[in-house]
Amino acid sequence: MDAENTHQVFDWLWTSGQLSGKDIACLPALGVEAVINLALPTASNALFGEAEFITRQGIAYIHIPVVWERPELHQLEQFFSILKAFEGRNVWVHCAKNMRVSAFIYLYRKLCLAESEEIAVHPMQEVWVPNETWQTFIHRALSARSNTAFERDAPEAARPSI
Repeated sequence: MDAENTHQVFDWLWTSGQLSGKDIACLPALGVEAVINLALPTASNALFGEAEFITRQGIAYIHIPVVWERPELHQLEQFFSILKAFEGRNVWVHCAKNMRVSAFIYLYRKLCLAESEEIAVHPMQEVWVPNETWQTFIHRALSARSNTAFERDAPEAARPSI
């Protein structure tokens, strides 16, 4: 894969930086049924026509443009809902460099799967150390763990305990 910071998190979930056209052509062989893009369409390395390239492969394309300086909890909730909707299917999640994505995956692993810190931190710890903006966002999300939106979307056995 050309995409930087590519990680297979589970047998059904991959994360990376921006996909190339060549990467997109490889997705069907991996059985990927959905691509979630968290980058802005104005990112310096955005792939023009990405949605069309992906959907032509028969793959669902979901875009949640997360502003780097202002990640929002409602976007995280939307992300959780999309992963739930594609449960049992192979999913690829990317942004410009896998920084936004790795933070969202960390929170998914903590809040929806109730994984330990040691496990949940992968692949975020391999990609980056979140800056102050993202540390604040992560803290807000973890503090909101009693929020019914997080609990509603989590599988019964994986709901965070308060």
